[in-house]
Amino acid sequence: MRPFLVYFFTFWALAVAATVGIAGLQGSKSRKPPIEIFPDMDRQPKLRPQTTTKFAAFTDGQSSRLPVAGTISRGSGYEANELNTGKKADGSFTDAMPVPVSREFVRRGQERFGIYCSPCHGAAGDGNGVTTKFGMAGVAKLNDERLIKMADGEIFNTITIGKNLMGSYGDKLDVQDRWAVIAYVRVLQLSRLGKKEEIPDAVRATLK
Repeated sequence: MRPFLVYFFTFWALAVAATVGIAGLQGSKSRKPPIEIFPDMDRQPKLRPQTTTKFAAFTDGQSSRLPVAGTISRGSGYEANELNTGKKADGSFTDAMPVPVSREFVRRGQERFGIYCSPCHGAAGDGNGVTTKFGMAGVAKLNDERLIKMADGEIFNTITIGKNLMGSYGDKLDVQDRWAVIAYVRVLQLSRLGKKEEIPDAVRATLK
């Protein structure tokens, strides 16, 4: 046998013997901790609750921290609030907005509407936004009778979680802005379907 092969098989035999000696045979039992090639973050530095720490960022030396500002715990009553959910205590949608409506509030809704809603629903709410030119179909017309009669709370719910092809905007519009958008939607509906007799005399005289 050539010397190269002798060395190869000798090294291979020693490697096998060393592996078996360290890791053992498959199925064998051992009280030694297993060998981990990739620990996959099974053990990480951490702080035990209600203990002290020398971590520089925690100037009070306490491991337990107060909740982040704005954090809402489960069962805190957040979901029982019409302002935050658009629903009454019995689960039905609230009929009218639970916030005061002012000129500034509607203007804020107009601004948010122009940014987030008009690309699909159109600036006039007629469902002819720019996305329809790229093949999007089934965009709701905000002056449809169905949406005119829809409770404000249901529109709020749709904005929050989305519906059909419309995605959620709950992460893009805060609670106040969602109600502001609804206020502006009602203005758009009234501008399209309102009667001349409903316009104040002082304003009616300025219209063409």
